[in-house]
Amino acid sequence: MAERPEDLNLPNAVITRIIKEALPDGVNVSKEARRAISQAASVFVLYATSCANNFAMKAKRKTLNAGDVLAAMEEMEFERFMEPLREALEVYKKGQKGKKEVSEQKRKDKEKKTDSENDKSREEDEEEERMEEEAEAENEVEEEEVEN
Repeated sequence: MAERPEDLNLPNAVITRIIKEALPDGVNVSKEARRAISQAASVFVLYATSCANNFAMKAKRKTLNAGDVLAAMEEMEFERFMEPLREALEVYKKGQKGKKEVSEQKRKDKEKKTDSENDKSREEDEEEERMEEEAEAENEVEEEEVEN
């Protein structure tokens, strides 16, 4: 848990970016207003987290999940944000799935490359072994010819 109340505030850069994206161009926001919005956002996050945690605890879980957050939003009477939140969650899940698939493909490609390199190395070793055996056989033939 945070030791000081200001440790619970969201980063100012994040708050400023959100404010700029939410307002039309040309609208200025005072430093005092940004601070108030930042504190309000922090209080909202803490409250939503606490409500979501209650749902997780009722389900005898220690990990909050998206369902807990959605239930908390409903309990806090933020129903109008439910659909946009669900949509954002779906976009996030698809993005994660895509990342997982790309990561899996990279891993498979790396394995193929390693297998290919190992096969190539094995072939080179076998070729070298064959050449050594041929050289030994030639030496034996030459030695036999010299003895005769």
